[in-house]
Amino acid sequence: MTANFLIGLREGLEASLIVVLLLAYLVKTGRRYLIPRIWAGVGLAAGLSIGFGALLTFGPRGLTFEAQEAIGGGLSIVAVGLVTWMVFWMARTARSLGQDLRSSVDKAAAGGGWGLVIVAALAVGREGLETALFLWAAAQATGESTVPLLGALLGLLVAAGLGYLLHRGVLKVNLSRFFTWTGAALIIIAGGVLAYGIHDLQEAGILPGLHLLAFDVSAAVPPSSWYGTLLKGTLNFSPATTWLEASAWVLYVIPTLYLYFTAHRRNTRRAAVPTAGQPVKATNP
Repeated sequence: MTANFLIGLREGLEASLIVVLLLAYLVKTGRRYLIPRIWAGVGLAAGLSIGFGALLTFGPRGLTFEAQEAIGGGLSIVAVGLVTWMVFWMARTARSLGQDLRSSVDKAAAGGGWGLVIVAALAVGREGLETALFLWAAAQATGESTVPLLGALLGLLVAAGLGYLLHRGVLKVNLSRFFTWTGAALIIIAGGVLAYGIHDLQEAGILPGLHLLAFDVSAAVPPSSWYGTLLKGTLNFSPATTWLEASAWVLYVIPTLYLYFTAHRRNTRRAAVPTAGQPVKATNP
């Protein structure tokens, strides 16, 4: 539940920030009459995300066990790829996101304003589709459906509340630090989803080594125990892990975290260097 809460919170806050930026820009430029079209786009994105999640949940039913495992494993790997791309994309473009959205709003408003529905739907829908796929993959990994969904919904509600407070100017959050550390946490969670996707492909007979275990600590960490459930729910930890699963986790998590923090430090240094002709602002110690 904790991992899915984090997914819902981070993705929901990203979507909320996009909506807040769009609304604030329309208000600032005296185009309040276009605000309903932003909400129409948000509603369209939410509907598409829910439909996509339902398709993932109910679509594979009726297939053979091997086919279900193959689809589940393949989609889990796709989900990991999308989340990894999203984390790096956010780290790279966070500083220019507002400017890009304002430019899109100006272009859409110039065409009568209905393009704002598409702008909002695409901006929010990207987050929604990624969230639906990753939550589905995480639920498959934990073997549960209700608890992960509740955790994600709670995270989305908290994100919506934070977005409202940010919009009203009541709350100030260090968003750079928030997205940096939640991004690192999502990489670790994605490593568990990747390992479980590999396990699914092994059970489907697509990958070998299903019975070659790197370790089996089921006696020390029973899957039904509270700490076994906690590790499964937060890190997708499996007490019985094959060599291929363990290798995939290590080869994904360690290099990805290294590249992520390296890119973050590079972006931070670049942002700290003023461009030519821009005065340096004094900062208090």
